[in-house]
Amino acid sequence: MKKKLLIFVIVVIGIAASVYFYAYKDHKDIAASEADFTLTVQVLQKEFTENDSIATVKYQNKVVQVEGAITNVDAESKSIVIDDKIYAQFDSALPTNLEIKKKVTLKGRFLAYDDLVEEFKMDQSSIIE
Repeated sequence: MKKKLLIFVIVVIGIAASVYFYAYKDHKDIAASEADFTLTVQVLQKEFTENDSIATVKYQNKVVQVEGAITNVDAESKSIVIDDKIYAQFDSALPTNLEIKKKVTLKGRFLAYDDLVEEFKMDQSSIIE
């Protein structure tokens, strides 16, 4: 009886430790990692127009690098919009040299395509210089 109880306790502790380490593992540093995809807004738009289900599976939660012109800057919400199509959220304050119509290369985690406003969403974004 004591052996069964000991084995049960060890199994429960093992499962609890596994869940803990899985839930609290280090998050991926998007700024320091390689981009899974380097593309343009036009390529993204074409792929989502052709088949949004396949494109979502392909890009969602992947590191994407995109080049385009800044069309909106919102320092308060730490976000920018590129080519009126990509909404990029930053974790830290925006660089001070961002200007409308300035070409930038942006890297971040691709979240989703919002077909209602026809806009791509990214977070953990950074400007590649």
